Amino acid sequence: MAKEDAFLAIADPNRRYLLEELRRRPQTVSELASGLPISRPAVSQHLKILLDAGLVSARADGTKRIYSVNGTGFMTPNIWLDQFWDA
Repeated sequence: MAKEDAFLAIADPNRRYLLEELRRRPQTVSELASGLPISRPAVSQHLKILLDAGLVSARADGTKRIYSVNGTGFMTPNIWLDQFWDA
């Protein structure tokens, strides 16, 4: 499976919201869905795109999955964006 493009992954406002929430603390799908006007399955789909882009990671905790920001996943977009600061 091809890795999802990080810029495409963050293009959606719902996914940006999820990243902002996960930056504050690791959370479950249910916790994340409580702040959005979309269903839990939709949140899961958005999280899968973020996972495929390497921007978030997940770990199992019993029957739950805890999602958190994967800082190393932001290296490529950060390096690309940094070239414009000196322009």
